[in-house]
Amino acid sequence: MPSLLVNGKPYEITAEPDTPLLWVLRAELKLTGTKYGCGVGVCGACTIHLDGVAARACTTTVEDVLTRRQTITTVEGLSGREADALRKAFIAIDVVQCGYCQSGQLMSAAALLKRSRRPTDAEINAAMQCNLCRCGTYPRIRAAIHEAARNVV
Repeated sequence: MPSLLVNGKPYEITAEPDTPLLWVLRAELKLTGTKYGCGVGVCGACTIHLDGVAARACTTTVEDVLTRRQTITTVEGLSGREADALRKAFIAIDVVQCGYCQSGQLMSAAALLKRSRRPTDAEINAAMQCNLCRCGTYPRIRAAIHEAARNVV
């Protein structure tokens, strides 16, 4: 039985190799923070980290992860200075409206802050361009990322 390392814990799974990772996370492992949005990797609601890099769980298969022996982090396992600073900034700037996109937004923003301590607007736009927000809170999301970058300790 194949095993995935998710949020630092090994999980044996029963899914077929061509199953989208999103379905394994949500249905088999009951990690429902990763959302289904579009199913084709363009909305960002299903963003996770594979070896620390933002990736779309709806277009990544179980086989992809097993072949590359990647570690998976979901929003439930997101931790560290960047994650803490982002959560505080999202609350302080009142980013969340409906909240559906927020786990994907946090995952993309955390990956960005890991690789760029003081991202420019252009870097934020590039990192976040495939994370759609139906409520249109993009200016607040950008402001929260800047705020988090200033407060990463």
